[in-house]
Amino acid sequence: MTTTASSVLEVLDRGGPAQPLLVVNDLKKHFPVRAGLFERERKFVHAVDGVSFSVAKGKTLGIVGESGCGKSTTARLIAGLMPPDSGTLVFDGEGVAEYGGLELKEFRRNLQMVFQDSFASLNPRLTIVETIAYGPQVHGMDQTTAMQEARALLARVGLEPDQFASRYPHELSGGQRQRVNIARALAFHPRLVILDEAVAALDKSVQAQVLNLLQELKAERQLTYLFISHDLHVVHYISDEVMVMYLGQVVERGPVERIYSQAAHPYTRALLSAVPSMDPSKRTLHSPLTGDPPNPINPPSGCRFRDRCSLAQDVCAASTPRLMPVGEQAEHIVACHINDATSGYVHAVREEVIA
Repeated sequence: MTTTASSVLEVLDRGGPAQPLLVVNDLKKHFPVRAGLFERERKFVHAVDGVSFSVAKGKTLGIVGESGCGKSTTARLIAGLMPPDSGTLVFDGEGVAEYGGLELKEFRRNLQMVFQDSFASLNPRLTIVETIAYGPQVHGMDQTTAMQEARALLARVGLEPDQFASRYPHELSGGQRQRVNIARALAFHPRLVILDEAVAALDKSVQAQVLNLLQELKAERQLTYLFISHDLHVVHYISDEVMVMYLGQVVERGPVERIYSQAAHPYTRALLSAVPSMDPSKRTLHSPLTGDPPNPINPPSGCRFRDRCSLAQDVCAASTPRLMPVGEQAEHIVACHINDATSGYVHAVREEVIA
């Protein structure tokens, strides 16, 4: 008898809906840089530098930021595709692998990842149905059952099994291949799916179809998503919460509607100002940012955004801002001295001239 996604969830959900599915604590990854001939000091790229967050069950956390901010590296660290320098992962109340909890094999069965390059993600020598069935077979499922489930998953993602099962990846379009990648991820009955620019390479019409499919699957299978994208329109559509990263650190996080309507960090506001608007009266006439991101090998002291921020003061270089709630909004947190009344940041006082 085939195990349904709901029955698997009932067995594996240990902490109930109130407990976060994933908790990431102080995750760090520094990549060593090859030293020059006369350089004695070893240098490192600060790709991920103290990232902490949690993801509630059945929710979608969108992760945004410029290229090089550490989004994809964070995803690969969570998926176990590379070892972290430090930090811990807690999955549904249990530590992962070397932290004394879930074995890596069990954790990976509960977590799957869909990448941007749909063609490179597939084995060109396997048919589509063999690709989807391969993983469950490796984990002990018999071939007949694995093939039956693979065909059922093909149908669920909108590909007719009789027409597509025996095809090879090069015979499919980009959107069709990405549907196959989604089906392959679902073959393990995962609870957490990481989508790393999963729709970035698709044209807009196909992108909309895949996004709607992801929303349907999330509701059907009670999935939790980590959604990484440069497209802020897409993140707004699919996410429940948004986390903004800059140069390896989290600078703001909160509910999607609040972030998009009342962003508190100058970097977040700059990102949102770059989103194209259909209203001609809301055109962006001047670039909100100047210069390039700082060198991740030698990041600035204090706030890493200060060199590009028009509101920066001396305190921004002297100390690193803490992630703190914005006003009374506990779910909305930001790392900016402007938001911290005890930081020493001097707010400008507007003088009203009474005629």
